[in-house]
Amino acid sequence: MKLSVVIPVYNERNTLRDVIGRIKNVPLDKEIILIDDCSTDGTRDILKQLADEDKDLKILFHEVNQGKGAALRTGFQHVAGEIVIIQDADLEYNPAEYPILIGPILDGRADAVYGSRFLGGPHRVHLFWHYIGNKTLTMFSNMFTNINLTDMETCYKAFKASLLPKFTIRSNRFGIEPEITAKFAKLRCKIYELPISYSGRDYSEGKKINWKDGIAAFFWIVYYNLKNDLH
Repeated sequence: MKLSVVIPVYNERNTLRDVIGRIKNVPLDKEIILIDDCSTDGTRDILKQLADEDKDLKILFHEVNQGKGAALRTGFQHVAGEIVIIQDADLEYNPAEYPILIGPILDGRADAVYGSRFLGGPHRVHLFWHYIGNKTLTMFSNMFTNINLTDMETCYKAFKASLLPKFTIRSNRFGIEPEITAKFAKLRCKIYELPISYSGRDYSEGKKINWKDGIAAFFWIVYYNLKNDLH
């Protein structure tokens, strides 16, 4: 089965080539879809170079910055594989773990798999309040979805591409995480979690999500769980 790796990109010139190289080294049949969300740090120039160097890459450009959710919405429209995985363009998540993550989908146990940073995998000792915020948001989401995730906010979400026609992504920013979780729950997807490694970065290293996005996530959890809007 072919894997579609969908990568929203915004101002990641320092890590972009490294991430793509790591993905290419994964021994799976795959396509790589990159969506530049109007980067301003030279990332777009690197992507244009990559487009000339590798015709197999699917590279899309937003002319206005819209956010991670909007970039994923664009990328999902170009998926050709049977399994989709979301990958950030930084080095926080390790593509070498793709074969483990998609295992429950390949053997028929799961419709979607979340890579959890909190199930015991190796991780950088990092920001305490981010940890508390992630755990709180996950618990709040679980109260509405009635599923027992440990890491709703994780980037690593792999799922069957056949799910894409069954829901519409409306979030433009980081509301994509609670939204897609709410919609998987409404579709009664079989969801698995697996431990992953995590090399978290701080704001001096380019981390973008902030406390305002955390506050907004509480609203989006309520909104997408109570609103009947799969489409």
